[in-house]
This record gives sequence, C-alpha cells and structure tokens, in this order.
Amino acid sequence: MKKIGLVGGMSWTSTIDYYRLINEETNKRLGGLNFAECIVYSINFDDFNKCNTAHDWNGAFALLSAAAAQLKNAGAGVIMLGANTAHIVADRIGETIDLPLIDIRTATANAILEKQIQKIGLLGTVYTMELGFYKDKLSAQGIEVIIPKQKPDRDFIEETLLHELGKGIMNNETKKEYIRIANALISEGARGIVLGCTEIPLLIKQEDMSVPVFNTTQIHAAAAVAFALSGTPQRH
Repeated sequence: MKKIGLVGGMSWTSTIDYYRLINEETNKRLGGLNFAECIVYSINFDDFNKCNTAHDWNGAFALLSAAAAQLKNAGAGVIMLGANTAHIVADRIGETIDLPLIDIRTATANAILEKQIQKIGLLGTVYTMELGFYKDKLSAQGIEVIIPKQKPDRDFIEETLLHELGKGIMNNETKKEYIRIANALISEGARGIVLGCTEIPLLIKQEDMSVPVFNTTQIHAAAAVAFALSGTPQRH
C-alpha cells in the first residue's frame, strides 16, 4: 500500500473525518487489523483563509505545495488536498509535485456518473460555488451544476463554515438553513446534492435529503485508498 499524504487543517474538523474514513475504508478492503499508512500535514487554516479572502491563488499554491512537498519528503506515495476549495490550485500542484494527486472533483464526478445523475446542486464555500474551478470540472463530464441563487444564502454558508463548522460547532438552526437551501436546489431540478465542502457532511447526512447526497470527504477518502492499494489512476 502506498503511503497516503494528506494536506489537512482546512479545517481540522474535517481532517479528523478524513483520518477516520481513510482508515475505515482501508480496513473494509483489507480486513483484520489492517489500517492505512498515512501522513498528515495540518496547515494553519488562517493562512489558507487569508489567501482565499484576497483571491491570492499564488499564495495558496505556495502554501499547499510546500505542505505537499513536506509529505513527499516524509515518504508519501500519493497526495490529497483535504478541502474542496484547495482544489483551486490542485492542477498546479499535481504538475509540480511529481506524485499522483487524488483530485476530489474527479472522484466526485465519478460518483455522480455512477448514479447516472446529470444535474446536481452544489453547496460549498463561496469560492467553490461561485468560481469555475469546481463547476467546470463537473460540467466537462456532462454534469449540470446549479448553486444557490441568492447571494445571502451563499454568504450564509461561507460564514457558518468558517465560524461554526470549521470550529467544531454544530448548530441545529444552521442545519435547518442548509436543508432549506438544498431543498430550493432540488425544487430547481437538482437530482443530487454535492456537499462540496468537507465540513458540510459533519452537519448534513443522507437522511436529511430526499435525493442522493454526495459526501465529498468520504468519496475523496475512498478514492485515495483505492489508488493506494491498487495504483490504478482515477478516470476522467
């Protein structure tokens, strides 16, 4: 099994989830007392958030590529960026790190296509929802992506991701709002909901929705384990 290198800390709450899911998936596949060989480099989220707020993608690239390089030097054989938003610079890191990089967008697109869904609603940070780096990756596979129409709804998700979920605070009123926003996307024709921020699955579960929910943390972790065990590249 290749050692999995996870760039975490975006935020620490979802990094815990990644660690659990990676090990659960490894044990599911191998059984017994087998668990993952993995290395976690947890960055300071404030540094990452400052880059995002300033739309300083060169700064984000420098921060995350340095973390990926540390993981490579520590013996990682495959790299993961443990956040959807971090994939703004995933292609650049993949081109420079000289290691396989498991792309959360590719893994998510594969999961959507497996369910034969062609139109999904996307929830995530304002960057994931509003910029093209995520939607374009799914659209290239024939998946139509819609996001919350109202800017206040998108801003609400952003603020609660930063100041609640990213700090481990789970608020039932916030959950109700997320469900309301997701249901609005379903009413617009979404046949699935992508939880496109790795903190959202801490709050929203499949049982909360009337359509398939795509937990990107779980999908990403499973894709990384599959690669680490087989060395088979992702499709698309």
